[in-house]
Parts: sequence; C-alpha cells; structure tokens
Amino acid sequence: MGVVNVTPDSFSDGGEWFEPAAAIKHGRELLAEGADLLDVGGESTRPGAQRPEPAEEIRRVLPVIEALAADGALISVDTMRADVAALALDAGAVMINDVSGGLADPDMLPLVAERGPAYVCMHWRGHSADMQSRARYDDVVAEVIAELAVRLDAIAAAGIDLAKVALDPGLGFAKNADHNWEVLRRLREFAVLERPLLIGASRKAFLGRLLADEETGEPRPAVRRDDASAAVSALAAASGAWCVRAHAVAPSADAVRVASRWGAV
Repeated sequence: MGVVNVTPDSFSDGGEWFEPAAAIKHGRELLAEGADLLDVGGESTRPGAQRPEPAEEIRRVLPVIEALAADGALISVDTMRADVAALALDAGAVMINDVSGGLADPDMLPLVAERGPAYVCMHWRGHSADMQSRARYDDVVAEVIAELAVRLDAIAAAGIDLAKVALDPGLGFAKNADHNWEVLRRLREFAVLERPLLIGASRKAFLGRLLADEETGEPRPAVRRDDASAAVSALAAASGAWCVRAHAVAPSADAVRVASRWGAV
C-alpha cells in the first residue's frame, strides 16, 4: 500500500505532496514502483496533529482520488469521516482505511454496510491531539487484540461483511516505542482474530529513535528511515501480514518478495 499524503503537516514528507498535481504525480510514481493500492489521505494523524475541517479534507483528496482511479489504480481513502468516505467512493475509491475503526464518526459503519467497500479497522483510543496519554497497557498485545475483537463485533452488528474487513494494530497510535516493538514481535498472535492484517510502520518515530545518532541522540529524520521500514515490511510479511503501508514503495516491495520467497523454500 503506497502512501499519498495530501496534507501540509505530515510527519513523513512535510507537505511535499500537498498540491493535487504533485500528489497525483507521486501516486503514479508509487504505482510504477510496485504499489498494489494507493492510500490517499487528507488528514495528518501524527501525534498532536489538529484536524482539518471536513470541507478542507474533501478539497484535498477528491481530485487526487478521481485522477488516480481514472488511471485504473485501486484506491483506499484514509479518513475517519463518513461524509469524506462517501464522496471518495463516488470518486472511485474501493477501500476505506479508517484509523478510528468506526469510533470517530457514528455514520461510518452504516455507510460501509450500505456501500460495501473493503474496510480497514485500526486499533484506536482517541484523536491525535491526546492519543499518547492513552498509551497505558498491562499486556499491549492482549489488550489490542481484545479491543479489535470488540470492534469486529460492532462491525458485524452493523451488517458489514467481515470477509471485506482487514485489521491494523495501530503502531504509534496510543502506543509508545516499546508497545510498537512488542506488537511487531508478537504479530502472529493476531491470527486469532481471523482477519487480514495491515501493518503501518513506515518512517514512524519509533524507528527514528532506534536509529538515533550515536553522538547527539537525535532521532534519524523520517525520510532516512526507509531501509528500516523495509526491514519491518519483510519481517511483517514473514509473520503473516496481508499488506504493508509504505511511503517508499520499491524497498518494501522488494522486501516482501524476499520474505515470500524465503517462506516458499
């Protein structure tokens, strides 16, 4: 899954693809690098981010989705808002990647039930402005699995076909670095939920801290975390992940191919 951030404040690219023409060009480049689908988002979900108005989120993503879908790309819209998701589906998106798992907008699950797109439900404990205050667990993997199971029950109760649902453990969302590493180490345990798993580790802060400068202690900048991101992609694929979300597609696509061949030997 190639990431197309149409935001001015993304942690990973600092608004490089904020203008529609730049985002469309970037999406096409990610497809050429081997992306199977493109995740187009108009709201930054980095820790501390403020939410854009719905009209602004719509203004950001719709032209990009329309253009890339017209190219034949499979498009996921990264949004927590049902109104944005509905317009994105009208524009050609085939998947909704909802980092709130239906909790941020009570209209989201009814929309998914009515329209029938693929749906990614992420583990979520609150909006970006204060989510890290909720990063408290006794056993992060057991608790994330239990909370995702509750969301699956709600999704099924809404009339959504679970065969079209994937899950995301939400690395970095109400989780500190140790939580993220524990989730990755124990990724196979999520198989108990019997749903495909999307992993979004690309360029995240816990990788920057792992790769911090030995002299200054400064985390490695986001744009220099792609090698580590590809390593996580390979290990996630080897642990049974269905899809990895990547800012730089080519390294992760290669990593997934290696993991696949390794498992086939």
